[in-house]
Amino acid sequence: MLRRLHHEQPESFAFTEGNLAWAKEQITKYPAGRQASAIIPLLWRAQEQEGWLTRPAIEHIADMLGMAYIRALEVATFYFMFQLQPVGSVAHVQICGTTSCMICGAEDLIAVCREKIADKPHILSADGKFSWEEVECLGSCTNAPMAQIGKDYYEDLTVESLGDLLDRLARGEVPQVGPQNGRMGSEPKGGATTLTEFVNASIKMNASAQLAHDIGDTVKRIDGTEVALRAPWNDQSGTRGA
Repeated sequence: MLRRLHHEQPESFAFTEGNLAWAKEQITKYPAGRQASAIIPLLWRAQEQEGWLTRPAIEHIADMLGMAYIRALEVATFYFMFQLQPVGSVAHVQICGTTSCMICGAEDLIAVCREKIADKPHILSADGKFSWEEVECLGSCTNAPMAQIGKDYYEDLTVESLGDLLDRLARGEVPQVGPQNGRMGSEPKGGATTLTEFVNASIKMNASAQLAHDIGDTVKRIDGTEVALRAPWNDQSGTRGA
């Protein structure tokens, strides 16, 4: 696919004070003469700041790294994770359309996006809050079909759950990330059949919950906050908690 810069561009770009300090720190991770190796993280931070990757941003970063503009443009246009056109102010929805997701209903999810956002990908919704595109494998095949919104994965989607998800985002809510059908991670839909118990003191956990408990992992939400990884387990009373 031919990827071009958007026909409308802002006049200039500058990192915020915090992002500039972060960018300079990234550059120090590479030896003298190899600063160009920081191109991807700096482009990504610029995209996070602006919502999409503009030509002034690409050229500004090229100047910071001592690169020719064409070299920075080559990177920005090669990787599909870089959005070269404006995206929705609330959410840019990426629907995985590769084999597992396609078999499990990705085309139906795309139909929802066409109905609720725009008839074609990379087109802003009427209110400018949403945009969408179909992407290649996002590596969540066990939880197909799924969509990525920002840095979050929403998995085990249906036409109804995706529609509800978009409505909640439009209302300013931050829906729970991960599987939308109640299962934990990528456990079998019918429930765990192996490694079902791990005894830790008086608590009996399934394997996935035990791992989450041990490492104390967190999930970063689309609003930037971090929450504890939800890990249900069976306690002595037989109830399920979070």
